[in-house]
Amino acid sequence: PPFTTSTLQQEASRKLGFSVANTMRVAQQLYESGKITYMRTDSVNLSKMAMAMARDVIQQSYGDEYVKIRKFTTRTKGAQEAHEAIRPTYLNTMTIGGDSSQRRLYELIWKRTVASQMSEARLEKTNVTIDISSTSEQFIARGEVIKFDGFLKVYLESSDDKNGDSPKGMLPPLTIGEVMDLDNITAIQKFTQPSARYTEASLVKKLEELGIGRPSTYAPIISTIQKREYVVKGDKTGTLRDYDLLTLKNNKIKEEVKNEKTGFVKGKLMPTDIGVLVNSFLIEHFKTILDYNFTASVEKEFDEIANGKKVWNDMIREFYEPFHKQVEQTMERSEKVKGEKLLGTDPESGKNIYVKLGKYGPIVQLGDTDNTIKPRFAGLRNEQSLDTITLEDALELFKLPRTVGEYEGEELVVSEGRYGPYVKHKSAFFSLAKTDDPLTIESARAIELIEAKRIEEKGRIIKEFDEEPDLKVLKGKWGPYISFKRTNYKISKEKDPATLTLDECRVIMENFKPGKTKKRTRKAK
Repeated sequence: PPFTTSTLQQEASRKLGFSVANTMRVAQQLYESGKITYMRTDSVNLSKMAMAMARDVIQQSYGDEYVKIRKFTTRTKGAQEAHEAIRPTYLNTMTIGGDSSQRRLYELIWKRTVASQMSEARLEKTNVTIDISSTSEQFIARGEVIKFDGFLKVYLESSDDKNGDSPKGMLPPLTIGEVMDLDNITAIQKFTQPSARYTEASLVKKLEELGIGRPSTYAPIISTIQKREYVVKGDKTGTLRDYDLLTLKNNKIKEEVKNEKTGFVKGKLMPTDIGVLVNSFLIEHFKTILDYNFTASVEKEFDEIANGKKVWNDMIREFYEPFHKQVEQTMERSEKVKGEKLLGTDPESGKNIYVKLGKYGPIVQLGDTDNTIKPRFAGLRNEQSLDTITLEDALELFKLPRTVGEYEGEELVVSEGRYGPYVKHKSAFFSLAKTDDPLTIESARAIELIEAKRIEEKGRIIKEFDEEPDLKVLKGKWGPYISFKRTNYKISKEKDPATLTLDECRVIMENFKPGKTKKRTRKAK
């Protein structure tokens, strides 16, 4: 069928690599410029005019045998069909101008719309059974041949399941009763695979299946859970594991041990520690609302209100009064959720070691908070989480800070901070690269990072003042600014930063009104 909002989001993700939010942004641009019909719809209907245009285009481009005009029916539960399916405004326009994203998405919509009005493909499927002289079991081979390509000439839908239905292999010419010679037989050890993590496309599909949300809310839902850092889109390198391969050839069995990468994830949505804790808390205290059927049942009630079968304020009252009471009870009873877990005790000091969620992300704690001696804290590394960290991992983290040498008469101290690992030297902080391990980095590498940062800083300096060494005019990512004692002051576009005097800098600092700064949090994976 032609595209609805959800199927467009899914296919644009699979075929074009677009995020759900990006798909809707580009579709909005195409709609506003008159290139496509309205892009928030769960209808698969096409107007008579659109079907007539499709017929003309298919006849002219591919021939009469490829035409099969059909009307699709929406099967989505609770679908609202105020709009047509998403289609090009004029189907005789195969390509458009605009940027690359607009052209690619328009082409996808055009192909899908035209393919929906084309003939079915015809495939010849063949099953071959091969008898074995020494047993009643049989070998079976399956293959297929495309006899007429039909709609496949224009469009083939993608799948989230990489191991799903894919075209079978081609078979050689065979005759009934033909004797087959054994070349080789291979037996491969298989492992059960965990369910795949969601992509943005497969999550949209699941939301639609569960009846959660509407075409207009799929993109905001997925954007919100990422902005709040309940979920991150990330990669995991995975690990190697061995498997056995047996090959029978010339009446001899050859045994081999091969390896494969498992747990590899690329561009999938993964819950963070804070996301897991928030979810657990809500399920514990608001089980009814966190039920998958809740949103779908509310949508059904909205439909009843729209059809005049239910009074809206009665429906709101029935929901809100018990919900408000539940919120008040939860706030009275519940403490701040930290996800705290005892990992064990430190072999050297005998103190307890905990893992929990801190103000800036997950941390490990050495010592109890009720003691007179202040506990020690260390941040988890990016690949660690509250659920997977072990006592041994936590003990490694407490090896920081560590002194790795001296430079210019001052110690080089490596530690882990709010924004990641760093080297401290002469009260200045230098971030480690992603490839640097704070537990193994040596002094030579630390010095290299310091000097690289100094060169970079020197290139950023626009102006310095001998009378006020702490005050500098610098180049920044967002334009020139004044830096003074760890505080930054924006310079207006009317001012030339290279000609500023010390007094002019002080006036800018005095009149500066700081804006709201966005709170930065450490991502947990």
